[in-house]
Amino acid sequence: MTPTLADVLAVLDRLYDPSWAESWDAVGLVTGDPAQPVRRILFAVDPMRAVVDEAIAGEYDLLVTHHPLYLKGVNSVAATTPKGRVVHDLILSGTALHVCHTNADNANPGVSDALAAALGLTRTRPLKAMPADPMDKIVVHVPTAEADAMIDALAAAGAGNIGEYDRAAWTTLGEGTFRPGEGANPTLGEPGRIERVAEAKVEMVLPRYRRRQVVEAMRAAHSYEEPAFDVLELAELPSTRGGGRIGVLAEPLPLKEFAERVATALPRTTHGVRVSGDPERMIETVAVVGGAGDSEFGRVRASGADAYVTADLRHHPATEARAYDEGPALVDVAHWASEWPWLADAERLLTSELAARGSSVDTHISTLCTDAWDLRL
Repeated sequence: MTPTLADVLAVLDRLYDPSWAESWDAVGLVTGDPAQPVRRILFAVDPMRAVVDEAIAGEYDLLVTHHPLYLKGVNSVAATTPKGRVVHDLILSGTALHVCHTNADNANPGVSDALAAALGLTRTRPLKAMPADPMDKIVVHVPTAEADAMIDALAAAGAGNIGEYDRAAWTTLGEGTFRPGEGANPTLGEPGRIERVAEAKVEMVLPRYRRRQVVEAMRAAHSYEEPAFDVLELAELPSTRGGGRIGVLAEPLPLKEFAERVATALPRTTHGVRVSGDPERMIETVAVVGGAGDSEFGRVRASGADAYVTADLRHHPATEARAYDEGPALVDVAHWASEWPWLADAERLLTSELAARGSSVDTHISTLCTDAWDLRL
């Protein structure tokens, strides 16, 4: 089955949720009709003129890029500017453009995961972890005979999901006591008389955005006129999503050999690979950030990494980082090269998800080097 653009975007937004993007970023659909069919998809780092020409000439229905075409708002997309001409050509050719930028940086797996994998890093974790989605815990007391039915009702409303497990709950047994008022209509007992009931306390976690649905389900499933329950907001914890990654090599390598591995693993550019540090220093723990990463020196140093692989390192931040004796060796690569490995991940994940939904598309990864530099003397 040929998917529509809306079908493809639904998968991309699940893999790279727009809510994970930084506040300053511009991600999502730039051109394209959600109802149009998508038979061919081209993946690229930059929506440059040459890449757009490749997409149009190859009759691709969708171009997925990492970098935005417009990062800041504009008042015109007239064809009097290079980017305006790109917009016109995309629309006239029926080629959709979709951007996954910092939402792909912060995803798991995301841009830095692909870079880490290309360099042979294992046991990776985020360098700058995003907080996990806000979670609650519902605690409700029910007659013991109703415990399983209550768990089923709460699970159906979205509670009790922990990793790959669902319907996860904790129950303890005890005794509940209450005295109905004169205007009450108790399920058990009589108004004005103290009642004691064998009860189970059921505890289940839930995403905070499901709170209303879960509480409503609890009330509907409970036999009591006034259920006894609590909703607790759980502490914020780090997630497995976030910018950058820290990992380890299978075996330590001298910095010179590790830098050679980096040069071999990434596509060649005029920029090449620049190294700062003792060539014989042994490297085992490595931090990586796809794209510009000199704003993360503090986190990298705190992580204890032996080396830091990223792009666009500037003179002053780099020299300041080297001023710390315990600081990491620096491996500076081209911005485009550091993010290019992600394209294969995005292609694989998207086609796999579409196949699971009964759809298939023809995909291709652009090998056009869109790094800004053409000559090094």
